[in-house]
Amino acid sequence: MSDQNEKCPALGAPCSPETHHELDRMNGLLDRLTGPGGCPWDSEQTTESLTEYVVEECHELVDALRSGNAADICEELGDVAFLLHFVARLSEKRGGPSLADALANSTAKMIRRHPHVFGDAAYSGRSEQLKDWDRIKREEKAASNTPKGTYDSLPRGLPPLTKAYRIHAKAAQAGFTWPENEEVERQVEAEWLELLDAMASGDEKAIAHEFGDHLFTLVELGRRQNLKAAIALDSAATRFLDRFERMEALARERGFTFADLSLDEKDELWNEIKAAEAPVADTDKAE
Repeated sequence: MSDQNEKCPALGAPCSPETHHELDRMNGLLDRLTGPGGCPWDSEQTTESLTEYVVEECHELVDALRSGNAADICEELGDVAFLLHFVARLSEKRGGPSLADALANSTAKMIRRHPHVFGDAAYSGRSEQLKDWDRIKREEKAASNTPKGTYDSLPRGLPPLTKAYRIHAKAAQAGFTWPENEEVERQVEAEWLELLDAMASGDEKAIAHEFGDHLFTLVELGRRQNLKAAIALDSAATRFLDRFERMEALARERGFTFADLSLDEKDELWNEIKAAEAPVADTDKAE
């Protein structure tokens, strides 16, 4: 790895001694685990075999970040860092890019893509900055003789809601979107009516098609309100789980078996739980 204490004039302070020390310790740990007399499982791993663990640990980190629990964030951030370091060490050993190569590449890229911070560029607003960010990325691709399509850099394996958001964002940067929010709202209504028609027809393929179109358009409606559908949906799912768990607990406190209650009785518990919550917004009342 390159010298962690090397200063970059554009960036200022070097890596802290504590971070430098821990990175060295992790290097030593990985060499011990994968070396002679180390762990058989770790020694068998490849960059490809670790991919599923990287994805899994990233999801766990996201959960920790959204929970706000400092101990969980520390643990999951460390797990992700360990796996990325593991992948980099394996890559380096077989002649591929090292962690130092990856960090140097990413740092140079970020400096290049922020000319308003590290250069003389000035933007009138966030929209202009994002357009220039996209222009810089296109120039990078042109310089490396890679394809120049709008979606060439879009990972096909992204979670669907995140992928839909990124598709809409890139389409907007390319100037291919509805000019006004009201037009998106009308499109959402139109997709809903098409979904109802499909459901009335009983055609399963048509229903799945229209349901997807409706969700896809809703993602764009949210994006225009600075809402990411994946985060909003996760919040709604978490809210439902919290309410359901409190509902079951309330039933137990009153000597009932939740599964044996009628739907009306469950609805009463649900409404009681909601009524006890602190109000957050008028829109939440309609949930």
